[in-house]
Amino acid sequence: MSTTKQRIGIVGARGHTGAELIRLVAAHPALELAFVSSRELDGQRVADNVDGFTGELRYASLDADAVAAQRADVVVLALPNGKAEPYVEAIDKAKPETIIVDLSADYRFNEKWYYGLPELTRQLWRGEKRISNPGCYATAIQLSIAPLKDLLAAPPVSFGVSGYSGAGTTPSDKNNPEKLRDNLMPYSLTGHTHEKEASRHLNLPVEFMPHVAPHFRGLTVTTNLYLARPVKREEIVQRFNGAYEGEKLVHVVDEAPWVSHIAHKHHVDIGGFAVSNDGKRVVVVATLDNLLKGAATQAMQNINRAIGVDEYTAIPV
Repeated sequence: MSTTKQRIGIVGARGHTGAELIRLVAAHPALELAFVSSRELDGQRVADNVDGFTGELRYASLDADAVAAQRADVVVLALPNGKAEPYVEAIDKAKPETIIVDLSADYRFNEKWYYGLPELTRQLWRGEKRISNPGCYATAIQLSIAPLKDLLAAPPVSFGVSGYSGAGTTPSDKNNPEKLRDNLMPYSLTGHTHEKEASRHLNLPVEFMPHVAPHFRGLTVTTNLYLARPVKREEIVQRFNGAYEGEKLVHVVDEAPWVSHIAHKHHVDIGGFAVSNDGKRVVVVATLDNLLKGAATQAMQNINRAIGVDEYTAIPV
């Protein structure tokens, strides 16, 4: 690879995920941050807002055409759902060879975009330049179910609890620490976007019930799986170890993992593997940091693959 760094821009950089991405880019030997777009932080120094970043780069408020005019090699869209399309259209016109990684749900159901959950879709990679980054819950759900897909007797049921950073920075009940104090807030109990996403990419129906808790970062998903034949715990553990052998960002653990242990970590913990007496039901627990493996770290895996460097470059593994 040549010594010239690839220029990367982030749109919607005010959010929690944007800050995590800026930190990862700052430590990356093959990338340099060309621009960060944020209406709210327009004119402020990035270094004053993100610890771990140095230099004089300032946030700018850039519309779709202004982003496209930057002609960056890589653009990450860290925008709320429903906002990506104008940016994609403008970049398609100005410099179609740009790598675009979209962190929203906008292209997760689009056949023309590569769905970048590397541990499950790496073999489908064909050098695409349009990458849809999976949802945080959808990542944990799919990694919990994939090794047992051929054994299922019924749709898996996942119960999820996330820290309130998952609700973004726009004020709402779901990220209001006062309303969350001593509380657990259920929402979107059927038809959540991540339920549809996991169902689509696993190619089987998944039922999912999300909740928000008073902690800031990290999520846990407890999945109940009914099996078509009795299975011993050893076989379940063997399947997970086999599926994720050599995966640096998926750790198969024995006990059910705790969400408090996953904050600021870049991997997923999957464990528990509690089997019922008749051997026909197993409960699997997965935890991940929703801002990292659930968003920024996974985006970096996808960016690394797209620019042709080792998938784990700049990711602390």
